[in-house]
Amino acid sequence: MVRLTVDLIARSISHKNHSEENFEQYLRKITHLNLSDKNIDAIGDLSLCKNLRVLYLYDNQISQIQNLDFASNITHLYLQNNCISCIENLSLLKNLEKLYLGGNCVTVVEGLDKLERIRELHIESQDLPLGEKLLFDPRSLRSLAKSLSVLNISNNNIDELEELAVLENLSYFRAVDNQLQHMKDLEVVLTRWTKLRRMDLTGNPICQKPKYRDRIVVQSRTLESLDGKEIKEMERQFLMNWKASKAARKNNKERMTNEHAAYLHF
Repeated sequence: MVRLTVDLIARSISHKNHSEENFEQYLRKITHLNLSDKNIDAIGDLSLCKNLRVLYLYDNQISQIQNLDFASNITHLYLQNNCISCIENLSLLKNLEKLYLGGNCVTVVEGLDKLERIRELHIESQDLPLGEKLLFDPRSLRSLAKSLSVLNISNNNIDELEELAVLENLSYFRAVDNQLQHMKDLEVVLTRWTKLRRMDLTGNPICQKPKYRDRIVVQSRTLESLDGKEIKEMERQFLMNWKASKAARKNNKERMTNEHAAYLHF
């Protein structure tokens, strides 16, 4: 297997483009580094890359997140399709904004409680033990509450969302191919997600519930797209009017029933 080191970087770049430049100076200057699909199984010493902003390490064999303490300037970290089982050693990446971990072996979303700038977390399709679902550490969720706007948790056997209600700044939520089935559970989070614009729950049992779309459209006034289909304001207004009319008829019927009961009692 291959260990990610500066020697590997040296072999990966075109020397003719940097022949007049000292290699160490080049390492200190680079902001983007793409080492995807290189059969890398470990992250070695990259501490010379002080100005690194974007690091592509997807489609490798990496089993542990390590040796990234130097990378305080990193904003985008791509680690999808590796062998990572634990989210760790990221606490010094204070400027991290986008974290891609899809297609790994993570069982618990944790280790993010020191990071307060993450805007996007992609953790779909984890290779979970049979019958288990992806779990969330409350400390990490609280840390992400103010900053996170995009969350992708698709294909992780998830059957409830209540603990995610703290993510008050979500604008895009993707949770396709999970086990969500209760409308009340969904309504709890929608009352808290007041900035939500797009949501995709395709492939969940809940999508087969009667009036599934209608109830969500009425519940979330900010939602602009559900399961890839645009929500037009005319649709929302019609459903809200229908709901109000139904409530008025119910109240009127209850009032008449009470008046009739009172008359009989009199």
